[in-house]
Amino acid sequence: MPGLRAIAPTFVVSGPTGVAIRDRLKHLTVGDEQVLRLVGDYQGMLASRDLKARCADGLDHSAETWAARKRELTGFSSSRIAGSITKATHDQWALARRCLAAHIRNLEAGIRMLRHRLSLPIRQRCTKRAAGGYRSKSEWFRKSRRLAALEARLEAARADWQSGRVRVVRGGRRLLNSRHHLADAQLTEEQWRERWEAERWFLSADGESGKRFGNETIRVTPDGEVSIKLPAPLAHLANTRHGRYVFASTVTFVHRGEEWRDRVEANRAVAYRIHLDVDRGRWYVTASWQPPVVQTIPLEAARASGMIGVAAIAVEDLDFAAEKTREKHGRRKRFRQLISGIPTGKLKARLVSMAAELGLAIVAVDPAYTTQWGGRHWQKPLVTPRREMSRHDAVGIAIGRRALGHPIRRRTAPPRDDQSDRHGHRTAQARPGARGREGTRPPVTDHAPRDVPPNGKRKRRPSASTTVRDTRSDQLWVQDSLLLT
Repeated sequence: MPGLRAIAPTFVVSGPTGVAIRDRLKHLTVGDEQVLRLVGDYQGMLASRDLKARCADGLDHSAETWAARKRELTGFSSSRIAGSITKATHDQWALARRCLAAHIRNLEAGIRMLRHRLSLPIRQRCTKRAAGGYRSKSEWFRKSRRLAALEARLEAARADWQSGRVRVVRGGRRLLNSRHHLADAQLTEEQWRERWEAERWFLSADGESGKRFGNETIRVTPDGEVSIKLPAPLAHLANTRHGRYVFASTVTFVHRGEEWRDRVEANRAVAYRIHLDVDRGRWYVTASWQPPVVQTIPLEAARASGMIGVAAIAVEDLDFAAEKTREKHGRRKRFRQLISGIPTGKLKARLVSMAAELGLAIVAVDPAYTTQWGGRHWQKPLVTPRREMSRHDAVGIAIGRRALGHPIRRRTAPPRDDQSDRHGHRTAQARPGARGREGTRPPVTDHAPRDVPPNGKRKRRPSASTTVRDTRSDQLWVQDSLLLT
């Protein structure tokens, strides 16, 4: 059909790349909490210093500069702590880089929408596929000023991208900005300061396969005993040998506990992170590791045994990046907030993780026109006296058919004048080499004769009545049966 965008190809979603479980550190003593605060603050200072050095390198980063930063941090802590800090720094810089690319795409989408709407006459009505003109000349003037502002922002963002400059805040930019709006955030200065310091702590350690219990810096035994390797300046706080501090609290990972215990007993790598929930006043430890790489099955193999509950699950590859722009929906702020609040990314990640545990594959399809074509072609035909078919059910059928490689549209109606194929082939499902492609259309039910309706109930023909009404009067008269003989 003209005006429709091309449908993206269907693909099998890759499996999860990591597993994370969490448990609470209960019954910590005052000394335990003091040690955690001191270690987190000290290593957080080292992480901030390393992030500053990484941002200064920009695109000039290399393996030599990475090794130099790690050697510098090793003198203030240890080799393993320095490795964890530099790896976290690179991940944070890469995340900021991806956010800058997304910001550039959002600016480009907003500029395209502004240019389109500014090119239209005032008060021109919108269509289902494109926005209309602005409501008044004053709004048109304000939007033209905004177009100039967005173009200036885009030019600055592209300059940062080319130079390798990123804008990143350890602790979070949102929390940083709330410092200037404490009343709106319902926080005091002391409460904000406590949150700010807790977010900037660094209490993480990467795992090492072959080492005792899979981690030398933060160690958790199969019995749940938690200990931490103190940095060199804080080694005097250790309460056991080799500069380690053992906490009074123990952990028991309930979710996937057996899987975690198998890895720890086999000395396989497990990464840990300790953090404080300021609102609840609770300490938590998070264990994470990489599961074995699962080979993604081919798309043909996923389609072979069906989709739901057998071999694969079909989902839409939803991404509302183009719908979140402010310039497309204008004053519909609640609608934009609704779209932004839909957790599509979290849902897909959780669904992929759950399906991988059950040995199922996730097939992602293009969401284009599934709602319209599903409701048009499958909602009404599947309604029966005992079954209701909603629009969402019809969309599910459309998604499944697209994942299986079938067209969404069902059989088209017969030609207008007769039951022949004079106006071309009338089925959208048959392929050129299919048998019976040029045959006649089968009856509504393949087991019923022509005079039987689809519900299977034969209509009785009206029999000749022996009762006749006299049209000249209101009296009834009955014909004698003897006269009929």
